[in-house]
Amino acid sequence: MDTLKTTDDLLSGDAVKLTFTGDVTRSLLIVDDDAPFRTRLARAMEKRGFNVVAVDSVQLGIEVAQESAPAFAVVDLRLGDGNGLDVVSALRDARPDARVVMLTGYGNIATAVAAVKAGAVDYLPKPADADAVESALLADGRTLPQPPENPMSADRVRWEHIQRVFEQCDRNVSETARRLKMHRRTLQRILNKHAPRA
Repeated sequence: MDTLKTTDDLLSGDAVKLTFTGDVTRSLLIVDDDAPFRTRLARAMEKRGFNVVAVDSVQLGIEVAQESAPAFAVVDLRLGDGNGLDVVSALRDARPDARVVMLTGYGNIATAVAAVKAGAVDYLPKPADADAVESALLADGRTLPQPPENPMSADRVRWEHIQRVFEQCDRNVSETARRLKMHRRTLQRILNKHAPRA
């Protein structure tokens, strides 16, 4: 697939096409450094009628955003060379009406809020399937989404709240513990555990 571009392509001197051909109203930029996931998602979205350019870095994502201003984008939050929020900002500058969905394997409320504030229309945990991505990209925002099949447990909600406060305190354990009115060691134990199941 000639629409999948990597930083290695640039380093090897290969000519890299970073613009869209065909229907620009369905132009979709995918920025993800997980090559198998990026390839599968790009193929699935092409089958759904999107005109896809897929890249693996913040640098290439920003370049495509500035040169081509796609109508849609799916951007991973954490990339090898930086933060996907930088790509979202570049997309918003180039095309304010672009619909951007953030993907991440590190889902918590704090990062979801940051993504939406940066201009994303939705936030999906990885691995997200193509149907969920397409629904998020094409949602009009006027209707409420269906309630989740399995809502978060109370333990998960607590964990999310602690993570949000921790992020707001610039990942300072002592400050977070003070604000949550809990012992620092207790907080450290909670932060070292994996997120509870939904």
